[in-house]
Amino acid sequence: MSRSVQPPRVINIEDLRQAAKRRLPRVIFDYIDGGAEAEQTLRANGRAFETVTLRPRCAVATPVCDLRTTVIGTSLSMPLILAPVGSSRLMYPRGEEAAARAAGQAGIVYTLSTLSGCRLEDVAAASQGPVWYQLYLVGGRDCALAGIERARAAGFSALAVTIDTAVAGLRERDLRNGAKELLTGKLGPMLPFVNQLLTKPRWLAAFLADGGLMKFANVVIPGEGPMLYADVTNALEEAMVTWQDLRWIRDAWSGPIIIKGVHTGEDARRAVDAGVDALVVSNHGGRQLDGVAATLRMLPEVLAAVGDRTEVVLDGGIRRGSDIVKALCLGARAVMVGRAYAYGLGAAGETGVSRAIEILRADLIRTLKLLGCASVADLDRSFIDVPADWLATVAKT
Repeated sequence: MSRSVQPPRVINIEDLRQAAKRRLPRVIFDYIDGGAEAEQTLRANGRAFETVTLRPRCAVATPVCDLRTTVIGTSLSMPLILAPVGSSRLMYPRGEEAAARAAGQAGIVYTLSTLSGCRLEDVAAASQGPVWYQLYLVGGRDCALAGIERARAAGFSALAVTIDTAVAGLRERDLRNGAKELLTGKLGPMLPFVNQLLTKPRWLAAFLADGGLMKFANVVIPGEGPMLYADVTNALEEAMVTWQDLRWIRDAWSGPIIIKGVHTGEDARRAVDAGVDALVVSNHGGRQLDGVAATLRMLPEVLAAVGDRTEVVLDGGIRRGSDIVKALCLGARAVMVGRAYAYGLGAAGETGVSRAIEILRADLIRTLKLLGCASVADLDRSFIDVPADWLATVAKT
């Protein structure tokens, strides 16, 4: 593994974040790092973990900790799933393939975004482990059906349908950095912003060698070919998912379906009633509707709403193994991470993603040993203290 992401340079996920910030142009780094509007929800996702405290059982010998679990029947070496991160190829050449390869080697799931710069067939081939396909309906129903069929043929084992993107969130950093102007490829609009790219010559050389401004290889518009990057905002606004869409999606996909973007007990019940196999409590990493509660805060409500009718995964704000432990103690089956590995990808490609996974694995083992808990399967609410108002809300639902 590259020395640039090894100790003492990189000890935690924040160190990977700083490494990514040094390597990437500001417009790319802020795309990873930023959230919607005032970024209240982005910050709240992380702060929520600070309000849950741990209750260790000391003088307990735990020479070995068992991290293994299953999600929708898929065996994982640890309760960690790499979330879909769109446009990963902007962060590092063949970025989606690099992340999938690192996940497969670690024995965990990689989830590929519809808005990927790499062909889904190439991503599936890159991973030694299970891969899920995250579905947007960009390009229309026929385009989505073609993508679903390609995912099935390529060996993707589950479909993750994202439901919280009726429109794109207002990501103010992207506007200030000229993301839209840089995507035009036209010198006039680009000129005020292009210096961001020129000041990162190593990134720029790698970006150009990888083909430059990409198209979305998995969104093939009939008669037009792969969707252009510049078209993505309008395409998302024209492609929101409704509960009715789940019917034809289920007809087209015989495998497990996960709903990503559930944030209330009401939507959780609706997802289960629609027959989904798992759901992800997610606010899109604070990138969509600003001002909603942290996902960890909403986890008890969602779990109370669905009971044992489905498996629940938590997404949002995970930066340390102790965060994973807290989510599992509250009842999550596993967690998804996006930024945590995207920082690694932006810093050093596949080696950076592997380092992010390694950090979280080591954190998780250390936290379990200090808690006196030998297995993630044994984690429950007795290992944590939760703010009383979190559970009071559940009692009312």
